[in-house]
Amino acid sequence: MKFCIFFLSATLLTSGCTLGPNYRRPTVAVPGSYRGMISDEAAQTQLASLGDQKWWDIFQDEQLRMLIRTALTQNYDLRIAASRMLEAQAQLGIIRADQFPALGAGAGIADVRQAQSKFLPASETSTGQVNLSAAWELDFWGKYRRATEAGRANLLASEWARREVVSTLAANVASVYFQLRAVDLELEISKRTLNSRQESLRLTRVLSDGGSTSLLDVRQAEQLVFTASAEIPALEQQIEQQENFLSILLGQNPGDVPRGQTLAEQRQPPEVPPGLPASLLERRPDIRQAEARLIAANAEIGVARAAYFPQISLSGAGGFQSSALSNLFSGPAGAWSFGASLTQPIFTGGRLRSEVRLAEARQQTAVLFYQQSIQGAFRSVSDPGIPRAARTAFPIRSGRGASFPHALHGWCHGLSGSLDQRNQRLLGGAWPRAGAAQ
Repeated sequence: MKFCIFFLSATLLTSGCTLGPNYRRPTVAVPGSYRGMISDEAAQTQLASLGDQKWWDIFQDEQLRMLIRTALTQNYDLRIAASRMLEAQAQLGIIRADQFPALGAGAGIADVRQAQSKFLPASETSTGQVNLSAAWELDFWGKYRRATEAGRANLLASEWARREVVSTLAANVASVYFQLRAVDLELEISKRTLNSRQESLRLTRVLSDGGSTSLLDVRQAEQLVFTASAEIPALEQQIEQQENFLSILLGQNPGDVPRGQTLAEQRQPPEVPPGLPASLLERRPDIRQAEARLIAANAEIGVARAAYFPQISLSGAGGFQSSALSNLFSGPAGAWSFGASLTQPIFTGGRLRSEVRLAEARQQTAVLFYQQSIQGAFRSVSDPGIPRAARTAFPIRSGRGASFPHALHGWCHGLSGSLDQRNQRLLGGAWPRAGAAQ
């Protein structure tokens, strides 16, 4: 009967109130459309977004895919983010354990011999005991429930942080890879330019020896050769720096990076749809992480306010104790104890009030950081829309399938063609004189 009363009272006490404010998402001014969007695009409801696509569907270079997979496996920033998520998960388990009673069991045996005295003879006693104890601090004010809520939010924030590292890492690897291929193309152009200028210098010297041109033309051709040769070491150094950076992203020591398709062979990047501004709040990992931190800070206010109220604890123990092991579990060997305690803080020197103010200030900081993250996200999406609006206002007369790699490749061929025309012009002016001299 007493145990029934105990569990009934515990159930009633644990169904108490929960202090602190419940979380409500702060009001954020969400624009109807992004800045720089075309009016036709703003009128359309775009359900599909590039964010729903997988990165291996966007990048068609197989070597780039392998590099991204390697980075997602070996990158230290991503591994640190995963470790922090495990840390938050373990911390949540520690916090949740405070909501449940602590049980313990013990057993012991003691053999005591009393020395002979003037009035009592020598005696020897043996005692054995087995007991089970329990202790429980009732969460009547919701202290541990709020702490568990904050722990879950921190775990969710660490998960969103890991996803942000994943998306940022894949984007950085692709960006550095394309920059590396662009520098490779520049180096190729510079080497071809150097070969053309060296050939032009040789022809200019031939013409100078034949008296068809002046020494000034020779010096100008030499200067062009020196300028072209000076660009190659700088580009090679830049290539090594890009390879070192990409190796660090891959979680490897600085070294050579394998290449795949050339820049001219890469598929034209897709036109990224801006999507809806409201969906950005649910998509971006940095915004979701900031909101999870806000939820945790909001729950910490309830933990701080619960310290104002009394702490109620229950404890009990039961077992068997006997001087003979054969009679330990029989006869009048049973023993038990039960108790309750209440602790009310009276004077703490303003500590409790300061802890509540600290929790509220942190919650306000988290609100501001959440709103700042949203504005930063709107800016990062609106910035690419400005060139799109400019292209619409001032269309470029070019092929619709043209891209930067093809344009750069065409410029390379144009430069080589102009140098070839210059050499042919020099040869065309030299051979008649040589024929006349012969």
